[in-house]
Amino acid sequence: MSAHDPDPGPTPFASPRAAFREGVWVALGAPAVVLFAGMVGFGALSQSVGMSFWSSVASSALIYALPGQIVMAEMFAVGASGLLVSLAAALTAARFLPMMLTVIPQIPAEHRTGRLFLMAHLVAMTSWAIAVRSFPRLAPQDRQPYFFGFGLVCWAVCTPGTALGYLMAGHVPGPLTLALVFLNPLFFLLSFTEVRPTGFRLAIVAGAVLGPLSYLVSPSYSLIVSGLIGGSLAYAVQRLRQRTTIQDPS
Repeated sequence: MSAHDPDPGPTPFASPRAAFREGVWVALGAPAVVLFAGMVGFGALSQSVGMSFWSSVASSALIYALPGQIVMAEMFAVGASGLLVSLAAALTAARFLPMMLTVIPQIPAEHRTGRLFLMAHLVAMTSWAIAVRSFPRLAPQDRQPYFFGFGLVCWAVCTPGTALGYLMAGHVPGPLTLALVFLNPLFFLLSFTEVRPTGFRLAIVAGAVLGPLSYLVSPSYSLIVSGLIGGSLAYAVQRLRQRTTIQDPS
C-alpha cells in the first residue's frame, strides 16, 4: 500500500456470529473472573447487613452495578425506606448515560436496532472500558455483536457470584470480602492502561490525586468534587493538545 492509499481500516469478522464469539472469548478471561469475585464479595456483604437472598441475587441481575448495589445494601442496613433506596441506587446509575453516549455513536446507524435497550443494560464499568479500548480496532459492523458477546458473559456470571458469596457469608473474613468488592474498580482502572487518548489517563491520575485530598476537606462530597475537577482538567488539557496539533501539525 502506497503512502497515498487510504487506510482500509480493521479487517471485519467473517460474520456477526464470529464477532459475538470473539467478545465471549475475551470476557471469559480476567473480566469474568474479576466480576465474579466482586459479586462474591457483594453477596457476603449483603448477607451481613440482613438483606434477603433473593433481593441480593435480583440486584445483580437487575441493577448490575456494584456501586449502586453497595449503596442499596448500606441504606438497607440503616433502615432507609424503599423509595430512598431506589432513588439512591438510581442516582449512582446516572454515570451510565454519558458512558452509553460514548458507545452508541461508534455503532453504524443501520446496526442500531431495538437491541440497543438490552445493550444499555449490559453497560458496566468493565464492559464500557473494554468497548472504549477495543472498538477502534474493530470494524464498525462488528462492534455491536462483539459487545453483546462480552457483555452477556459478564452479566451472566454476576448472579451466581452473588449467590455463592451470600451462601458463604460467615466463612469469608471481612477484609477479604471488601478486597473482592474492590477488584472490579481496580480492573476498570487497569483496563485504561492501553487507551491512547492522554485525557483518559490524565483523568485517572487527577482523580487519584484529588480524591484523597478532597476527602480530607469534605468526605461527603469528595467523589463529586474530585470527579468534576479531575475530569474537567483532563478535558481541558486534551482540547488544548488537539488545538496545538491542528495549528502545528509538524
